[in-house]
Amino acid sequence: MADRRVEDNAVSGQLQNDHRIADFDPQQKPKTNKFAIACAILACTTSILLGYDIGVMSGANIFIQNDLKLSDTEISVLAGTLNIYSLIGSALAGRTSDWIGRRYTVVLSGVIFFVGALLMGLAPGYAFLMFGRFVAGIGVGYGLMIAPVYTVEISPTLSRGFLTSFPEVFVNLGILLGYVSNYAFSKLPTNLGWRYMLGVGALPAVVLAVGVLAMPESPRWLVMQGRLGDAKRVLDKTSTSKEEAQLRLDDIKEAAGIPMHLTDDVVSVPKQSQGESVWRQLILHPTPAVLHILIAALGIHFFQQITGIDSVVLYSPRIFAKAGITSYEHTLLATVAVGFIKTIFIFIATFLLDRVGRRPLLLTSMSGMILSLACLGAALTIVDHHDRTIPWAVALCITMVLFNVAFFSIGLGPITWVYSSEIFPLKLRAQGVSLGVAVNRVISGIVSMTFLSLYKAITIGGAFFLYAGIGVLAWVFFYTMLPETQGRTLEEMEVLFGKYHKWRQANAMLKTKKVDHGDGDENKGQVNYE
Repeated sequence: MADRRVEDNAVSGQLQNDHRIADFDPQQKPKTNKFAIACAILACTTSILLGYDIGVMSGANIFIQNDLKLSDTEISVLAGTLNIYSLIGSALAGRTSDWIGRRYTVVLSGVIFFVGALLMGLAPGYAFLMFGRFVAGIGVGYGLMIAPVYTVEISPTLSRGFLTSFPEVFVNLGILLGYVSNYAFSKLPTNLGWRYMLGVGALPAVVLAVGVLAMPESPRWLVMQGRLGDAKRVLDKTSTSKEEAQLRLDDIKEAAGIPMHLTDDVVSVPKQSQGESVWRQLILHPTPAVLHILIAALGIHFFQQITGIDSVVLYSPRIFAKAGITSYEHTLLATVAVGFIKTIFIFIATFLLDRVGRRPLLLTSMSGMILSLACLGAALTIVDHHDRTIPWAVALCITMVLFNVAFFSIGLGPITWVYSSEIFPLKLRAQGVSLGVAVNRVISGIVSMTFLSLYKAITIGGAFFLYAGIGVLAWVFFYTMLPETQGRTLEEMEVLFGKYHKWRQANAMLKTKKVDHGDGDENKGQVNYE
Protein backbone atom coordinates (compact mmCIF):
# COMPACT_ATOMS: atom_id res chain seq x y z
CA MET A 1 0.00 0.00 0.00
CA ALA A 2 2.70 2.44 1.04
CA ASP A 3 4.89 1.82 -1.98
CA ARG A 4 1.97 2.16 -4.39
CA ARG A 5 0.89 5.43 -2.85
CA VAL A 6 4.42 6.83 -3.19
CA GLU A 7 4.40 5.92 -6.88
CA ASP A 8 0.87 7.20 -7.45
CA ASN A 9 1.53 10.56 -5.79
CA ALA A 10 4.66 11.04 -7.89
CA VAL A 11 2.83 10.23 -11.11
CA SER A 12 -0.07 12.50 -10.13
CA GLY A 13 2.24 15.49 -9.79
CA GLN A 14 3.63 14.96 -13.28
CA LEU A 15 0.30 14.65 -15.09
CA GLN A 16 -1.77 17.37 -13.43
CA ASN A 17 -0.71 20.10 -15.92
CA ASP A 18 0.77 19.45 -19.36
CA HIS A 19 2.14 16.22 -20.78
CA ARG A 20 5.86 16.47 -21.36
CA ILE A 21 7.89 14.01 -23.38
CA ALA A 22 9.69 12.92 -20.21
CA ASP A 23 6.36 11.85 -18.72
CA PHE A 24 6.19 9.03 -21.25
CA ASP A 25 9.63 7.60 -20.43
CA PRO A 26 9.68 4.11 -18.92
CA GLN A 27 9.05 4.14 -15.17
CA GLN A 28 12.26 3.87 -13.17
CA LYS A 29 12.78 0.80 -11.05
CA PRO A 30 12.69 1.41 -7.29
CA LYS A 31 16.08 1.84 -5.68
CA THR A 32 17.43 -1.02 -3.62
CA ASN A 33 18.12 0.03 -0.05
CA LYS A 34 21.60 -1.22 0.83
CA PHE A 35 21.07 -0.76 4.56
CA ALA A 36 17.97 -2.99 4.47
CA ILE A 37 19.98 -5.62 2.58
CA ALA A 38 22.77 -5.47 5.19
CA CYS A 39 20.24 -5.89 8.02
CA ALA A 40 18.62 -8.86 6.28
CA ILE A 41 22.00 -10.53 5.74
CA LEU A 42 22.97 -10.14 9.39
CA ALA A 43 19.62 -11.48 10.65
CA CYS A 44 19.73 -14.44 8.30
CA THR A 45 23.11 -15.57 9.57
CA THR A 46 21.03 -17.61 12.03
CA SER A 47 19.84 -19.73 9.09
CA ILE A 48 23.42 -20.82 8.35
CA LEU A 49 23.31 -22.68 11.66
CA LEU A 50 20.52 -25.01 10.56
CA GLY A 51 21.96 -25.46 7.07
CA TYR A 52 25.39 -26.30 8.41
CA ASP A 53 23.95 -28.90 10.77
CA ILE A 54 21.95 -30.56 7.95
CA GLY A 55 24.95 -30.61 5.63
CA VAL A 56 27.56 -31.69 8.14
CA MET A 57 25.41 -34.50 9.59
CA SER A 58 25.09 -36.12 6.15
CA GLY A 59 28.79 -37.04 6.33
CA ALA A 60 29.52 -36.87 10.05
CA ASN A 61 26.93 -39.52 10.90
CA ILE A 62 29.02 -42.13 9.08
CA PHE A 63 32.09 -41.26 11.19
CA ILE A 64 29.98 -41.10 14.36
CA GLN A 65 28.46 -44.50 13.64
CA ASN A 66 31.91 -46.07 13.12
CA ASP A 67 33.50 -44.35 16.13
CA LEU A 68 30.72 -44.87 18.69
CA LYS A 69 29.51 -48.21 17.24
CA LEU A 70 25.92 -47.03 16.78
CA SER A 71 23.04 -48.77 15.01
CA ASP A 72 21.12 -47.29 12.03
CA THR A 73 18.22 -46.52 14.40
CA GLU A 74 20.46 -44.54 16.76
CA ILE A 75 21.93 -42.61 13.82
CA SER A 76 18.43 -41.84 12.48
CA VAL A 77 17.38 -40.54 15.89
CA LEU A 78 20.58 -38.50 16.19
CA ALA A 79 20.05 -36.91 12.77
CA GLY A 80 16.35 -36.21 13.14
CA THR A 81 15.92 -35.16 16.76
CA LEU A 82 17.45 -31.71 16.25
CA ASN A 83 14.34 -30.86 14.25
CA ILE A 84 12.12 -32.05 17.11
CA TYR A 85 14.17 -30.16 19.68
CA SER A 86 13.89 -27.00 17.56
CA LEU A 87 10.14 -27.04 18.30
CA ILE A 88 10.95 -25.79 21.79
CA GLY A 89 12.88 -22.87 20.36
CA SER A 90 10.27 -21.96 17.75
CA ALA A 91 7.46 -22.25 20.32
CA LEU A 92 9.26 -19.89 22.69
CA ALA A 93 10.49 -17.52 19.98
CA GLY A 94 7.10 -15.92 19.26
CA ARG A 95 6.53 -14.68 22.79
CA THR A 96 10.24 -13.98 23.32
CA SER A 97 10.47 -11.75 20.24
CA ASP A 98 7.33 -9.85 21.28
CA TRP A 99 8.85 -9.40 24.74
CA ILE A 100 12.53 -8.51 24.15
CA GLY A 101 12.33 -7.55 20.47
CA ARG A 102 13.28 -9.19 17.18
CA ARG A 103 16.90 -8.02 17.34
CA TYR A 104 17.81 -9.54 20.71
CA THR A 105 15.95 -12.74 19.83
CA VAL A 106 18.42 -13.09 16.93
CA VAL A 107 21.28 -12.74 19.44
CA LEU A 108 19.70 -15.30 21.76
CA SER A 109 19.43 -17.78 18.89
CA GLY A 110 23.14 -17.46 18.11
CA VAL A 111 24.23 -17.79 21.74
CA ILE A 112 22.19 -20.96 22.31
CA PHE A 113 23.46 -22.61 19.13
CA PHE A 114 27.06 -21.64 19.99
CA VAL A 115 26.78 -23.54 23.28
CA GLY A 116 25.16 -26.52 21.55
CA ALA A 117 27.84 -26.72 18.84
CA LEU A 118 30.61 -26.70 21.45
CA LEU A 119 28.87 -29.45 23.43
CA MET A 120 28.56 -31.61 20.30
CA GLY A 121 32.19 -31.04 19.35
CA LEU A 122 33.39 -32.03 22.84
CA ALA A 123 30.96 -34.95 23.32
CA PRO A 124 32.67 -38.06 24.76
CA GLY A 125 29.73 -40.35 23.94
CA TYR A 126 26.27 -40.76 22.46
CA ALA A 127 24.29 -39.41 25.45
CA PHE A 128 26.36 -36.22 25.70
CA LEU A 129 26.14 -35.78 21.93
CA MET A 130 22.34 -36.00 22.12
CA PHE A 131 22.34 -33.35 24.87
CA GLY A 132 24.43 -31.06 22.66
CA ARG A 133 21.94 -31.54 19.82
CA PHE A 134 19.11 -30.73 22.24
CA VAL A 135 20.70 -27.36 23.07
CA ALA A 136 21.61 -26.64 19.44
CA GLY A 137 18.08 -27.56 18.36
CA ILE A 138 16.57 -24.90 20.62
CA GLY A 139 18.89 -22.32 19.04
CA VAL A 140 17.92 -23.47 15.54
CA GLY A 141 14.23 -23.15 16.44
CA TYR A 142 14.71 -19.56 17.58
CA GLY A 143 16.68 -18.73 14.42
CA LEU A 144 14.21 -20.33 12.02
CA MET A 145 11.36 -18.27 13.43
CA ILE A 146 13.03 -14.90 13.94
CA ALA A 147 15.08 -14.53 10.73
CA PRO A 148 12.11 -14.38 8.31
CA VAL A 149 10.00 -12.30 10.73
CA TYR A 150 12.71 -9.67 11.20
CA THR A 151 13.55 -9.57 7.49
CA VAL A 152 9.95 -9.24 6.29
CA GLU A 153 9.27 -6.48 8.82
CA ILE A 154 12.26 -4.39 7.84
CA SER A 155 11.93 -4.83 4.06
CA PRO A 156 10.29 -2.32 1.68
CA THR A 157 7.32 -3.88 -0.17
CA LEU A 158 8.84 -3.87 -3.66
CA SER A 159 11.95 -5.80 -2.56
CA ARG A 160 10.35 -7.92 0.17
CA GLY A 161 10.48 -11.18 -1.80
CA PHE A 162 14.16 -10.65 -2.59
CA LEU A 163 15.15 -9.88 1.00
CA THR A 164 12.86 -12.39 2.71
CA SER A 165 14.31 -15.23 0.62
CA PHE A 166 17.66 -14.62 2.35
CA PRO A 167 16.96 -17.13 5.19
CA GLU A 168 16.71 -19.95 2.65
CA VAL A 169 19.81 -18.61 0.84
CA PHE A 170 21.77 -18.89 4.07
CA VAL A 171 20.34 -22.34 4.86
CA ASN A 172 21.72 -23.49 1.51
CA LEU A 173 25.03 -21.75 2.13
CA GLY A 174 25.19 -23.53 5.49
CA ILE A 175 24.48 -26.89 3.83
CA LEU A 176 27.29 -26.25 1.34
CA LEU A 177 29.69 -25.33 4.16
CA GLY A 178 28.66 -28.50 5.99
CA TYR A 179 29.46 -30.61 2.93
CA VAL A 180 32.82 -28.87 2.50
CA SER A 181 33.56 -29.42 6.20
CA ASN A 182 32.84 -33.14 5.77
CA TYR A 183 35.33 -33.37 2.93
CA ALA A 184 37.95 -31.16 4.66
CA PHE A 185 37.98 -33.14 7.92
CA SER A 186 37.44 -36.59 6.41
CA LYS A 187 41.21 -37.24 6.39
CA LEU A 188 41.49 -36.87 10.17
CA PRO A 189 41.29 -39.86 12.52
CA THR A 190 37.69 -41.03 12.91
CA ASN A 191 37.41 -40.01 16.56
CA LEU A 192 38.54 -36.43 15.75
CA GLY A 193 36.98 -35.89 12.32
CA TRP A 194 33.33 -35.78 13.31
CA ARG A 195 34.06 -33.67 16.41
CA TYR A 196 35.78 -31.00 14.31
CA MET A 197 32.92 -31.14 11.80
CA LEU A 198 30.30 -30.44 14.48
CA GLY A 199 32.37 -28.04 16.61
CA VAL A 200 33.19 -25.67 13.72
CA GLY A 201 29.46 -24.88 13.57
CA ALA A 202 30.00 -22.52 16.52
CA LEU A 203 31.86 -20.00 14.33
CA PRO A 204 28.80 -18.50 12.53
CA ALA A 205 27.20 -17.93 15.93
CA VAL A 206 30.18 -15.77 16.97
CA VAL A 207 29.93 -13.72 13.75
CA LEU A 208 26.21 -13.25 14.40
CA ALA A 209 26.71 -12.02 17.96
CA VAL A 210 29.17 -9.35 16.77
CA GLY A 211 27.25 -8.34 13.63
CA VAL A 212 23.93 -7.86 15.39
CA LEU A 213 25.31 -4.72 17.07
CA ALA A 214 24.87 -2.94 13.72
CA MET A 215 21.25 -4.05 13.28
CA PRO A 216 18.33 -1.76 14.16
CA GLU A 217 15.19 -3.11 15.82
CA SER A 218 12.22 -4.05 13.62
CA PRO A 219 10.12 -0.91 12.98
CA ARG A 220 6.90 -2.89 13.32
CA TRP A 221 7.93 -4.19 16.75
CA LEU A 222 8.85 -0.64 17.79
CA VAL A 223 5.40 0.60 16.75
CA MET A 224 3.77 -2.22 18.74
CA GLN A 225 5.66 -0.87 21.78
CA GLY A 226 4.48 2.68 21.05
CA ARG A 227 7.99 3.87 20.13
CA LEU A 228 7.00 5.83 17.02
CA GLY A 229 10.10 8.05 17.03
CA ASP A 230 12.48 5.08 16.98
CA ALA A 231 10.37 3.33 14.32
CA LYS A 232 10.43 6.43 12.11
CA ARG A 233 14.23 6.61 12.31
CA VAL A 234 14.56 2.93 11.30
CA LEU A 235 12.08 3.37 8.43
CA ASP A 236 14.02 6.42 7.20
CA LYS A 237 17.11 4.21 6.93
CA THR A 238 15.39 1.23 5.30
CA SER A 239 13.13 3.09 2.83
CA THR A 240 14.00 4.66 -0.50
CA SER A 241 12.62 8.09 0.46
CA LYS A 242 11.34 10.06 3.45
CA GLU A 243 7.83 10.02 1.97
CA GLU A 244 7.84 6.24 1.62
CA ALA A 245 9.06 5.93 5.22
CA GLN A 246 6.16 8.08 6.46
CA LEU A 247 3.60 6.10 4.47
CA ARG A 248 5.00 2.80 5.76
CA LEU A 249 4.76 4.19 9.31
CA ASP A 250 1.11 5.18 8.74
CA ASP A 251 0.28 1.67 7.51
CA ILE A 252 1.93 0.05 10.52
CA LYS A 253 0.20 2.42 12.95
CA GLU A 254 -3.15 1.55 11.39
CA ALA A 255 -2.44 -2.19 11.67
CA ALA A 256 -1.37 -1.77 15.32
CA GLY A 257 -4.53 0.17 16.17
CA ILE A 258 -2.75 3.49 16.87
CA PRO A 259 -4.79 6.59 15.86
CA MET A 260 -3.20 8.59 13.02
CA HIS A 261 -3.29 11.86 14.97
CA LEU A 262 -0.84 10.49 17.55
CA THR A 263 2.64 11.53 16.39
CA ASP A 264 4.64 11.75 19.63
CA ASP A 265 7.89 9.79 19.88
CA VAL A 266 6.28 7.53 22.51
CA VAL A 267 2.54 6.76 22.63
CA SER A 268 0.30 4.28 24.42
CA VAL A 269 -0.72 1.16 22.47
CA PRO A 270 -3.93 -0.90 22.81
CA LYS A 271 -3.13 -4.13 24.70
CA GLN A 272 -5.93 -6.34 23.42
CA SER A 273 -3.64 -8.25 21.08
CA GLN A 274 -1.19 -9.39 23.73
CA GLY A 275 -0.83 -12.78 25.39
CA GLU A 276 -3.64 -15.29 25.22
CA SER A 277 -5.84 -13.11 22.98
CA VAL A 278 -3.33 -13.53 20.15
CA TRP A 279 -3.79 -17.29 20.22
CA ARG A 280 -7.55 -16.81 20.50
CA GLN A 281 -7.57 -14.71 17.32
CA LEU A 282 -5.22 -17.12 15.58
CA ILE A 283 -6.63 -20.54 16.51
CA LEU A 284 -9.79 -20.49 18.64
CA HIS A 285 -11.82 -17.75 16.94
CA PRO A 286 -10.08 -16.76 13.69
CA THR A 287 -11.78 -14.64 11.05
CA PRO A 288 -12.24 -16.31 7.62
CA ALA A 289 -9.18 -14.44 6.35
CA VAL A 290 -7.00 -15.50 9.30
CA LEU A 291 -8.19 -19.12 9.01
CA HIS A 292 -7.25 -19.16 5.31
CA ILE A 293 -3.86 -17.59 6.14
CA LEU A 294 -3.25 -20.22 8.83
CA ILE A 295 -4.15 -23.10 6.47
CA ALA A 296 -1.93 -21.67 3.74
CA ALA A 297 1.06 -21.10 6.06
CA LEU A 298 0.89 -24.48 7.78
CA GLY A 299 0.18 -26.24 4.48
CA ILE A 300 3.18 -24.84 2.63
CA HIS A 301 5.49 -25.73 5.55
CA PHE A 302 4.00 -29.24 5.72
CA PHE A 303 4.48 -29.94 2.01
CA GLN A 304 7.96 -28.40 1.91
CA GLN A 305 9.22 -31.18 4.17
CA ILE A 306 6.90 -34.13 3.51
CA THR A 307 8.05 -34.24 -0.13
CA GLY A 308 11.41 -35.57 1.11
CA ILE A 309 13.98 -32.82 0.61
CA ASP A 310 15.70 -33.73 3.90
CA SER A 311 15.99 -37.35 2.76
CA VAL A 312 17.74 -36.21 -0.41
CA VAL A 313 20.06 -33.74 1.35
CA LEU A 314 20.76 -35.55 4.63
CA TYR A 315 21.21 -39.01 3.14
CA SER A 316 22.67 -38.10 -0.25
CA PRO A 317 25.92 -40.03 0.47
CA ARG A 318 23.84 -43.18 1.09
CA ILE A 319 21.75 -42.54 -2.03
CA PHE A 320 24.90 -42.22 -4.14
CA ALA A 321 26.37 -45.34 -2.52
CA LYS A 322 23.14 -47.22 -3.24
CA ALA A 323 23.33 -46.04 -6.84
CA GLY A 324 26.73 -47.66 -7.20
CA ILE A 325 29.37 -45.05 -6.24
CA THR A 326 31.66 -47.17 -4.08
CA SER A 327 34.46 -44.68 -3.30
CA TYR A 328 33.76 -42.70 -0.10
CA GLU A 329 35.77 -39.74 -1.44
CA HIS A 330 33.73 -39.70 -4.67
CA THR A 331 30.53 -39.92 -2.64
CA LEU A 332 31.51 -36.84 -0.60
CA LEU A 333 32.49 -34.94 -3.75
CA ALA A 334 29.11 -35.74 -5.32
CA THR A 335 27.49 -34.49 -2.13
CA VAL A 336 29.45 -31.22 -2.36
CA ALA A 337 28.05 -30.86 -5.90
CA VAL A 338 24.55 -31.10 -4.40
CA GLY A 339 25.42 -28.21 -2.09
CA PHE A 340 26.76 -26.09 -4.95
CA ILE A 341 23.63 -26.66 -7.06
CA LYS A 342 21.33 -25.77 -4.16
CA THR A 343 23.27 -22.57 -3.46
CA ILE A 344 23.40 -21.45 -7.12
CA PHE A 345 19.68 -21.96 -7.71
CA ILE A 346 18.62 -20.30 -4.48
CA PHE A 347 20.54 -17.19 -5.59
CA ILE A 348 18.69 -17.30 -8.90
CA ALA A 349 15.39 -17.55 -7.03
CA THR A 350 16.09 -14.41 -4.97
CA PHE A 351 16.17 -12.31 -8.14
CA LEU A 352 13.02 -13.89 -9.59
CA LEU A 353 10.66 -13.67 -6.60
CA ASP A 354 9.78 -9.98 -7.05
CA ARG A 355 9.82 -10.17 -10.85
CA VAL A 356 8.00 -13.41 -11.65
CA GLY A 357 5.84 -13.75 -8.53
CA ARG A 358 5.40 -16.44 -5.88
CA ARG A 359 2.84 -18.72 -7.56
CA PRO A 360 4.56 -19.28 -10.94
CA LEU A 361 7.86 -20.14 -9.26
CA LEU A 362 6.19 -22.36 -6.67
CA LEU A 363 4.14 -24.37 -9.18
CA THR A 364 7.09 -24.74 -11.58
CA SER A 365 9.32 -25.81 -8.69
CA MET A 366 6.85 -28.44 -7.51
CA SER A 367 6.36 -29.81 -11.05
CA GLY A 368 10.12 -30.22 -11.47
CA MET A 369 10.43 -31.91 -8.09
CA ILE A 370 7.67 -34.41 -8.92
CA LEU A 371 9.37 -35.33 -12.20
CA SER A 372 12.86 -35.65 -10.65
CA LEU A 373 11.61 -37.72 -7.69
CA ALA A 374 9.78 -40.12 -10.02
CA CYS A 375 12.84 -40.49 -12.26
CA LEU A 376 15.12 -40.97 -9.22
CA GLY A 377 12.78 -43.68 -7.92
CA ALA A 378 12.84 -45.41 -11.32
CA ALA A 379 16.64 -45.23 -11.61
CA LEU A 380 17.22 -46.58 -8.08
CA THR A 381 14.71 -49.39 -8.70
CA ILE A 382 16.63 -50.40 -11.84
CA VAL A 383 19.93 -50.37 -9.92
CA ASP A 384 18.34 -52.45 -7.15
CA HIS A 385 17.31 -55.16 -9.63
CA HIS A 386 20.77 -55.61 -11.14
CA ASP A 387 23.83 -57.17 -9.54
CA ARG A 388 26.31 -55.17 -11.59
CA THR A 389 26.76 -51.41 -11.91
CA ILE A 390 24.74 -49.80 -14.69
CA PRO A 391 26.57 -46.58 -15.69
CA TRP A 392 23.57 -44.80 -17.24
CA ALA A 393 21.39 -45.55 -14.19
CA VAL A 394 24.10 -44.21 -11.86
CA ALA A 395 24.35 -41.07 -13.99
CA LEU A 396 20.56 -40.71 -13.95
CA CYS A 397 20.50 -41.02 -10.14
CA ILE A 398 23.10 -38.28 -9.71
CA THR A 399 21.38 -36.05 -12.28
CA MET A 400 17.94 -36.45 -10.68
CA VAL A 401 19.28 -35.68 -7.19
CA LEU A 402 20.81 -32.48 -8.59
CA PHE A 403 17.57 -31.68 -10.48
CA ASN A 404 15.53 -32.24 -7.34
CA VAL A 405 17.56 -29.85 -5.17
CA ALA A 406 17.68 -27.33 -8.03
CA PHE A 407 13.91 -27.24 -8.49
CA PHE A 408 13.42 -27.14 -4.71
CA SER A 409 15.83 -24.23 -4.33
CA ILE A 410 14.31 -22.13 -7.10
CA GLY A 411 10.79 -22.25 -5.65
CA LEU A 412 9.51 -24.31 -2.74
CA GLY A 413 12.62 -23.76 -0.59
CA PRO A 414 12.69 -19.94 -0.40
CA ILE A 415 9.01 -19.26 -1.06
CA THR A 416 7.89 -21.25 1.98
CA TRP A 417 9.68 -18.80 4.26
CA VAL A 418 8.85 -15.68 2.23
CA TYR A 419 5.17 -16.54 1.91
CA SER A 420 4.47 -17.73 5.45
CA SER A 421 6.18 -14.72 7.03
CA GLU A 422 4.49 -12.07 4.87
CA ILE A 423 0.83 -13.16 5.01
CA PHE A 424 0.09 -12.98 8.76
CA PRO A 425 -1.37 -9.76 10.21
CA LEU A 426 1.09 -7.70 12.26
CA LYS A 427 -0.41 -8.61 15.65
CA LEU A 428 -0.39 -12.33 14.87
CA ARG A 429 2.83 -12.56 12.87
CA ALA A 430 5.30 -13.77 15.50
CA GLN A 431 3.02 -16.52 16.81
CA GLY A 432 1.78 -17.44 13.31
CA VAL A 433 5.29 -17.85 11.95
CA SER A 434 6.31 -19.88 15.02
CA LEU A 435 3.43 -22.31 14.30
CA GLY A 436 4.65 -22.69 10.72
CA VAL A 437 8.19 -23.36 11.92
CA ALA A 438 6.84 -25.95 14.38
CA VAL A 439 5.05 -27.84 11.60
CA ASN A 440 8.13 -27.57 9.39
CA ARG A 441 10.44 -29.02 12.04
CA VAL A 442 8.08 -31.81 13.12
CA ILE A 443 7.68 -33.07 9.55
CA SER A 444 11.40 -32.62 8.87
CA GLY A 445 12.19 -34.68 11.96
CA ILE A 446 9.75 -37.43 10.97
CA VAL A 447 11.15 -37.59 7.42
CA SER A 448 14.76 -37.62 8.67
CA MET A 449 14.18 -40.31 11.29
CA THR A 450 12.06 -42.62 9.12
CA PHE A 451 13.91 -42.56 5.78
CA LEU A 452 16.25 -45.45 6.52
CA SER A 453 13.37 -47.58 7.84
CA LEU A 454 11.14 -46.50 4.96
CA TYR A 455 13.51 -47.51 2.20
CA LYS A 456 14.17 -50.84 3.91
CA ALA A 457 10.41 -51.46 4.05
CA ILE A 458 9.38 -50.38 0.51
CA THR A 459 12.84 -50.17 -1.21
CA ILE A 460 14.74 -46.96 -1.80
CA GLY A 461 13.08 -46.49 -5.19
CA GLY A 462 9.65 -46.95 -3.62
CA ALA A 463 10.44 -44.24 -1.05
CA PHE A 464 11.04 -41.68 -3.79
CA PHE A 465 7.93 -42.79 -5.70
CA LEU A 466 6.01 -42.10 -2.46
CA TYR A 467 7.53 -38.60 -2.22
CA ALA A 468 6.60 -37.95 -5.85
CA GLY A 469 2.97 -38.94 -5.16
CA ILE A 470 2.84 -36.58 -2.17
CA GLY A 471 4.28 -33.91 -4.46
CA VAL A 472 1.22 -34.17 -6.71
CA LEU A 473 -1.02 -33.45 -3.72
CA ALA A 474 1.22 -30.49 -2.82
CA TRP A 475 0.87 -29.03 -6.34
CA VAL A 476 -2.94 -29.20 -6.13
CA PHE A 477 -2.88 -27.53 -2.69
CA PHE A 478 -0.63 -24.70 -3.88
CA TYR A 479 -2.73 -24.10 -6.99
CA THR A 480 -6.05 -23.92 -5.15
CA MET A 481 -5.17 -22.38 -1.78
CA LEU A 482 -2.31 -19.90 -2.21
CA PRO A 483 -3.06 -16.40 -3.59
CA GLU A 484 -0.36 -14.38 -5.34
CA THR A 485 1.16 -11.86 -2.89
CA GLN A 486 3.69 -10.17 -5.17
CA GLY A 487 3.55 -6.38 -4.85
CA ARG A 488 1.05 -6.35 -1.99
CA THR A 489 1.97 -4.63 1.27
CA LEU A 490 1.95 -6.57 4.54
CA GLU A 491 -1.07 -4.57 5.66
CA GLU A 492 -3.08 -5.59 2.54
CA MET A 493 -2.71 -9.36 2.94
CA GLU A 494 -6.02 -9.97 4.74
CA VAL A 495 -7.89 -8.64 1.70
CA LEU A 496 -6.47 -11.48 -0.42
CA PHE A 497 -7.36 -14.25 2.01
CA GLY A 498 -10.66 -15.70 3.18
CA LYS A 499 -12.01 -16.17 -0.35
CA TYR A 500 -10.00 -19.34 -1.11
CA HIS A 501 -10.32 -20.13 -4.84
CA LYS A 502 -11.85 -16.67 -5.47
CA TRP A 503 -8.67 -14.87 -4.37
CA ARG A 504 -8.13 -13.56 -7.89
CA GLN A 505 -11.16 -11.31 -7.50
CA ALA A 506 -9.62 -9.68 -4.41
CA ASN A 507 -6.28 -9.28 -6.20
CA ALA A 508 -8.01 -7.66 -9.17
CA MET A 509 -9.82 -5.28 -6.81
CA LEU A 510 -6.53 -4.20 -5.26
CA LYS A 511 -4.98 -3.65 -8.68
CA THR A 512 -7.88 -1.63 -10.10
CA LYS A 513 -8.79 0.38 -6.98
CA LYS A 514 -8.79 4.05 -7.90
CA VAL A 515 -6.79 6.55 -5.90
CA ASP A 516 -8.25 10.04 -5.47
CA HIS A 517 -5.71 12.75 -6.30
CA GLY A 518 -8.07 15.71 -5.93
CA ASP A 519 -6.74 18.93 -4.34
CA GLY A 520 -7.67 19.34 -0.69
CA ASP A 521 -8.88 15.78 -0.31
CA GLU A 522 -8.05 14.62 3.20
CA ASN A 523 -7.86 11.01 2.04
CA LYS A 524 -5.54 11.71 -0.83
CA GLY A 525 -3.53 8.64 -1.65
CA GLN A 526 -5.61 6.37 0.56
CA VAL A 527 -7.12 3.14 -0.73
CA ASN A 528 -10.59 2.30 0.52
CA TYR A 529 -11.40 -1.41 0.90
CA GLU A 530 -15.02 -1.05 1.88
